[in-house]
Amino acid sequence: MFISVRVSPNSTRNEVVGFNDGVWQVKVSAPPIKGKANKELIAFLSEILGVGRSSLSIIKGHTSRNKLIAIDGLTQAEVMKRLT
Repeated sequence: MFISVRVSPNSTRNEVVGFNDGVWQVKVSAPPIKGKANKELIAFLSEILGVGRSSLSIIKGHTSRNKLIAIDGLTQAEVMKRLT
């Protein structure tokens, strides 16, 4: 299962803002320095989705705001339900 995410770093808190045009809008509090925002994003998504961090990986966009995230162990319907 793959999801597209647009990340906004340096936010006041971690939150899923919405879903537009097939892309999840997510805010994370960590700065985009030395992969801190990526680590925060994976930790936040694993908590919301109820899966381990090892079940999530960034496939594309390590240095971009637009990322493609792979999720193991969940269906598309489960992901949609847990993120909304």
